[in-house]
Amino acid sequence: MAHDIQIAVDCARPHELADWWAAALGWEVEPQDEAFIRRMIDAGHASDADTVVHRGALVWRQGAAITSPDPGRPRVLFQVVPEPKTAKNRLHLDVHVGAAAREAEVARLVAMGARELWRSSQGPLEWATLADPEGNEFCVA
Repeated sequence: MAHDIQIAVDCARPHELADWWAAALGWEVEPQDEAFIRRMIDAGHASDADTVVHRGALVWRQGAAITSPDPGRPRVLFQVVPEPKTAKNRLHLDVHVGAAAREAEVARLVAMGARELWRSSQGPLEWATLADPEGNEFCVA
């Protein structure tokens, strides 16, 4: 039996990082239902401390997600954690753009706030490893 997956990214500022990755990938930040959030607070199932205002909208403090405009791709959830990143990721995203577009894409992402870490290759394959604004590594191939 096949299972759907969601990719979860631990971070300090989930809404800002979701905005960054949505722009980086051409995806969309998943909207949150402000009316539902207010009903949960009014019913005592949540409190104002569980929320934050981001870009003028009331959202859950704990996380934000992005989705691809193309069906079948996994949802990426950015969730707040209290501890800072301290070591290299054990899992990372690979962004495939093709050899002809790689340099331009690396330059675009660096201009958006990514940091280039190193370059690697294996046989005919080459990629650049970058870090997003919170230091999470990812590759552009």
